[in-house]
Amino acid sequence: MDWAALEVNLGTALPSDFRCLAEVYSVLVIDDFLIVSTPTPGAETLWASARREDEILQDLYEMGDTGGYVPFPQPGGLISWAESNSGDSFYWRTTPADPDVWPVVVYGANGDWSEFPVGAVEFLAGVYRRTIDVPGMPRSFPSDDPKVLGLSSRID
Repeated sequence: MDWAALEVNLGTALPSDFRCLAEVYSVLVIDDFLIVSTPTPGAETLWASARREDEILQDLYEMGDTGGYVPFPQPGGLISWAESNSGDSFYWRTTPADPDVWPVVVYGANGDWSEFPVGAVEFLAGVYRRTIDVPGMPRSFPSDDPKVLGLSSRID
């Protein structure tokens, strides 16, 4: 992964936990519901561009439906890193300056905004273990026997 090129195109560094996750998994899907968007080697610029040009978030912002959050690259703006198959969106709020302490912000398909003072990996683990409850998420997620599809991008 060319993290330097990705971060130059994005305009910011990314959290180290997410970088580690993306180095291991090219695809990560939890319980056929939550899909983590990791960059693909060779397509870093495309991934960064999609984060900067988040049309759905921009439309919500223009309609005043972002709960006070703003799209990146505005200071403290949101950067998308995951979504659900029912319309939930998962973001980082890009403040404070250190990406490793960016909180996770969730926009629920029902229009609710929630913020969690943890990184992406800790958030995913908490949702999976049911120690983090996200308002508006289906009670059936994760299931009693959650499946994780993680396709490794590493070649050993």
